[in-house]
Amino acid sequence: MSRENGNEMEQIQKNLERFLDREVEKYEKGEAGYRDDVDMDEAEYEEESLYEAEYDEESEYGDEEEYDGEPEYEDEEEYDEEPEYDDEGEYDGEPEYEDEREDDEPEYDEELYDEEEEPLYEEERYGGRRPGRRRYDEPEHAVRKDKGREKPKKEKRKREEDKHAVMSRDKKKNGKKKKSRGKKVLAVLAVLLVLFGAVWYLAIGSIYGKMRYSRVETLAGEPLKENGVVNILLIGSDSRTEGDDGRSDAMILLSVSSKTRTIHMTSLLRDMYVDIPGRDGNRLNAAYSFGGPELLLETVKQNLGIEVNRYAVVNFQAFANLVDAVNGVDLELTNEEVKWVNAYLNEYNELRGMPMETDYLDTSLSGMIHLNGAQSLAYSRNRFIGTDFGRTERQRKVLSAVMKKLPAALVTNPNGLINGLFPNLTTNLTQMECLRLSLIGGKLLTYDIVQESIPLEGTYSSVTIRGMDVLQVDFDRNRAYLQEQLYGKKTQ
Repeated sequence: MSRENGNEMEQIQKNLERFLDREVEKYEKGEAGYRDDVDMDEAEYEEESLYEAEYDEESEYGDEEEYDGEPEYEDEEEYDEEPEYDDEGEYDGEPEYEDEREDDEPEYDEELYDEEEEPLYEEERYGGRRPGRRRYDEPEHAVRKDKGREKPKKEKRKREEDKHAVMSRDKKKNGKKKKSRGKKVLAVLAVLLVLFGAVWYLAIGSIYGKMRYSRVETLAGEPLKENGVVNILLIGSDSRTEGDDGRSDAMILLSVSSKTRTIHMTSLLRDMYVDIPGRDGNRLNAAYSFGGPELLLETVKQNLGIEVNRYAVVNFQAFANLVDAVNGVDLELTNEEVKWVNAYLNEYNELRGMPMETDYLDTSLSGMIHLNGAQSLAYSRNRFIGTDFGRTERQRKVLSAVMKKLPAALVTNPNGLINGLFPNLTTNLTQMECLRLSLIGGKLLTYDIVQESIPLEGTYSSVTIRGMDVLQVDFDRNRAYLQEQLYGKKTQ
């Protein structure tokens, strides 16, 4: 390099150092006039930085490609002024200048950029220009106060707020419409439910009017359901004439347990020797003869520990009509049982004024046989095959078969069922209690039917007391069994 050129470069370097010193001093004092030098249009950032433009105006070097060696300067006095160089270091003349420039710049970068703050220039603000292409001495607040550049962002935010407002109004309108439709549907359902309830109540009232209600004062205040179980004692009376209670030919404890989801049909053998309240010990069926249903219920409570406060008494005719209402039942009979059916039909035909051989079965039959009402009654009354245990088992078989066909009969033959059964039924169930039972009728179809008899096998012995052949029973064991089966309670 020539001496002349060396002197020129020394002069440039000195001028640059003085310029940097003044600029740093201005920046630290925070003079307002300093910010006026940094305002520029966005268009200047699309091509080159401000320093590149100023450099083109004040110098004669032009682009980097045109600088091949020693620059030619028209006037050395131009360098007495403060030269401006772009931040990319386009001047390649002396490497020493580059080093000094690079050593100074980090001081400004550290002051201007805080790791906790967001960058001064972002692509979304400056139309995609590369971040970092800014003047090293440009203060941060100059950009933040540029309202023109904030406007697009504010407009975008306003459009989003308007959009959310519209969506919110539409959502509220749709919500109100849905609520309105929901209220209308609920109102219609409520009206239909009330109408259905009224019709159902009238229907139950009409059926209940056909039954004979017999109030029992001592049991009037007792609950229908207790500990999740409804107990109703079904009593089959052998009365032959109206007004004669007769004897309890059959006693079946019907227990509907919501705890075990079962329907228990428990036959109580009439020959059990029991303590009868206010009376001497006797057969169970004698309690009915002495004091009717009320005394029989008290006797069952005392000896078996079962809270049973409701009963239903049916006579011969009611039993036969019930089977006919469901169009008969199919049962398996032995040939011997067929012959005893005919024998018991003789008495029943006489009571109803029918010819002796009415409804007789072919004595050669055996196996699965279809029985009508009269034949089912005769089959259930037979106690000569299997003693009283066999008789109660046959009774339960008939009732179980009827219960399975009852739902269909309510649809196909409601009049036959209502007119055939209820006029021959006496109960202390109130009309509201009958309504409650009818409402759970559908659920009962899902319950299991369990058939059993008391006393349990191995808990009794046949004895003779005061000239009577009776069953002496271990009631403690039988009470424990019933508590477990009906209430799910296990006792020691």
